[in-house]
Amino acid sequence: MVCFAVYAAARSTTQAYRTLLEPWGLTYPQYLVLVVLWTEGDVSVSTLCERMHLDTGTVSPLLRRMERDGLLRRERRDADERVVTVALTARGEELREELAGLPERIARGTGLPDEAAAHDLIGTLHHLDASMRAAAAEPLRG
Repeated sequence: MVCFAVYAAARSTTQAYRTLLEPWGLTYPQYLVLVVLWTEGDVSVSTLCERMHLDTGTVSPLLRRMERDGLLRRERRDADERVVTVALTARGEELREELAGLPERIARGTGLPDEAAAHDLIGTLHHLDASMRAAAAEPLRG
């Protein structure tokens, strides 16, 4: 069944990230927050939630811990105080360089022969994600 293969691959990938990030005291979700901020710059909490496919109830405690650890700061926008912007601190920026080798290490861990194969896998996974979201939106008929 597809579900077992996807579940096992996701767990193995998450465990690899957990092991590799441990020396920095980072969790995999924290790393994902950093990646979004490194690639997109300052973003709103709602944008961060969209990128991570998580709700604010999950992301807010994560951001609170990262702010406590000096990796980012949250600020309310002057124009609309309901909007909270997330920005990296100097320490959060420094981690970008310190963790620069991580994507390559994970890419090697996939066992794929080259970059083209990795891009194909990423495309397939994005398609799988969109298809599963659509399938879950349809009612189950017995």
